Amino acid sequence: MSSKTQFYCRQPKCIELTQDYEEITTFPKPTGDCRASLYSGNGKYFAYTQPSEVVVVKASEDASEEVRIPTPEVFDLHFSPKGTYLCFWCKPVLLNKESGVWSKNVKIFNISTKKVVSEWSNKIQGGWKPQFTQDEKLFAKNVDNREIHFYDVTNSSNLEEINLSQPKFKYKPADSKDSFQNFQLSPGLNASIAIFYPEKSGKPATVVIYNVPNFNQPTSKKNFFKAERCQLKWNSIGTALLALASTDHDTTNKSYYGETNLYLLGIAGSYDSRIDLKKQGPIHDITWSPSAREFAVIYGYMPAETAFFDARGNLIHSLPMSPKNTILYSPHARFVLVAGFGNLQGTVDVYDRQNKFAKVSTFEASNTSVCEWSPCGRFILTATTSPRLRVDNGCKIWHASGKLIYIKEYNELYSVGWRPQGVEEFPPLKGLENAPEPHQSAKEYVERKRANSSSSESKPSGAYRPPHARNSANNTRTNLYQKELAASLGGSASASGTGRTKTVPGAAPQTAQPVESKSAAKNRKKREAKKQSQGDDVKATPSPSSSSSEVNTTKNSSAAQPSASKVDGTSEGGSVLGGIASLEEKKIRSLLKKLRAIEVLKMKQANGDELEDTQISKIQKEDDIRKELSNLGWTD
Repeated sequence: MSSKTQFYCRQPKCIELTQDYEEITTFPKPTGDCRASLYSGNGKYFAYTQPSEVVVVKASEDASEEVRIPTPEVFDLHFSPKGTYLCFWCKPVLLNKESGVWSKNVKIFNISTKKVVSEWSNKIQGGWKPQFTQDEKLFAKNVDNREIHFYDVTNSSNLEEINLSQPKFKYKPADSKDSFQNFQLSPGLNASIAIFYPEKSGKPATVVIYNVPNFNQPTSKKNFFKAERCQLKWNSIGTALLALASTDHDTTNKSYYGETNLYLLGIAGSYDSRIDLKKQGPIHDITWSPSAREFAVIYGYMPAETAFFDARGNLIHSLPMSPKNTILYSPHARFVLVAGFGNLQGTVDVYDRQNKFAKVSTFEASNTSVCEWSPCGRFILTATTSPRLRVDNGCKIWHASGKLIYIKEYNELYSVGWRPQGVEEFPPLKGLENAPEPHQSAKEYVERKRANSSSSESKPSGAYRPPHARNSANNTRTNLYQKELAASLGGSASASGTGRTKTVPGAAPQTAQPVESKSAAKNRKKREAKKQSQGDDVKATPSPSSSSSEVNTTKNSSAAQPSASKVDGTSEGGSVLGGIASLEEKKIRSLLKKLRAIEVLKMKQANGDELEDTQISKIQKEDDIRKELSNLGWTD
């Protein structure tokens, strides 16, 4: 395999896999901090930033230097499709405060002629990238979300600089008051452009598609509501578009994810439809097949549904529901990777698309923040990067059969990626070959993992006990419920079985004398008034705990005692027992209830049960809850 992998720690490195994973020594190493690095789409060039310049090298065997561009404070890079132009966004500088003139911080650099062909000012980094057509004859520039200007760059080698005041084509909304949010040029020889207008003043959101440069009549148009944002994703040949519309808030209050809907549009206008997803919940991921004949969607509350649709939006196949949120086709569209990253456990499943979705392998890649297929379609790269995670940074390379063949650990790893190469350089797979011999790093890692697993299995297993209750001198089996019960009854139930009572600091003192409720007081006054009106000689003075009917103090003397079955502090007659709970005590009870729920979830996790995102989030809050309990004066 001749694919290169670029590892970006604090400084970029290029590694050739055919050289036993050794660093390419001829690569010109940076001398200062690097903010961004990037391969061109065709894998011809590799560029990285330095504090005062941008360095471009040839992505060849010797990784020789191509050009150094003296431009300070570059924060982002972008290549044109064929790698002819390198675009970069620099830190904007206010040149004149009175006139509000800013520096020209967006630049387009022609690598072959080694000169800047265009530059302009764009203070906001989001959406700054100029978009090129696939043949690199035109590039499109956003003008204040009111217009899109197209510039001809075919003669850029003969020009000192492109005149931005004279675009070749312009797109303007039909209504001059409208403003679009984003747009996306299609790949393919005949360029189309998709433009998204969000909802405004009761008007629905809209996605329109035009053939460039015919902007008089759209070739396709779709109106829909519930769309504050929209992700536009073309297939590889630019004949169909997926529009993923989303809102921040769910109007039905069923989910904090907001609402998402998926729409499919064709450039010929022959079809446009909303994709019918049978399970409720958010859309986690969408992707086109490299063949452009189908797409896949992961959606719904966990465990999620993974479904495959043809280019017309008809359902082809569904995988069994599982906690997944990432889906990737291999470059030849032979295999499909379905995984659960982020807050999920990191399980990766590989399916053979050309063999009725038969499962090829399953492996665990926990804490993964980067996942990519190799250009040859035989290997999978997973990595844990900073700042997503500050610990266990490193990368792993797996064979599609699920076998780990290489691992490299770093103190801080910021990005990692394969060198792009065309699928035509690799023959299609008739079948998956056997995995190559693992690198020594992978063998050592697997051996360590096996040893750790064996040692953990040799330890005696038992019921789950929280960390604070382990290795304690008092081995009495207790639980949070017993402790909470003891506190709520002022020590009438012992949490440890030793007879000692437990009190809550800051809580109201608990007494055996019950407190008279409002209803009991009202009934008592009614009875006294009635007896006075009848002229009774004996004035009855009921006890404060008397109920709504006459109380025989001899027979019902036990009514003044707290009921052990009422742990909430109220009797059946409505009287409050043991004193009125303070705000601190109520808060402590609520927090203890959450801890009991976390204990149950931990037991499920220890038994190997799969947990949902919200359940994992609850477990992660255990330390915060215990800290809050400690601040309230609660001790175990």
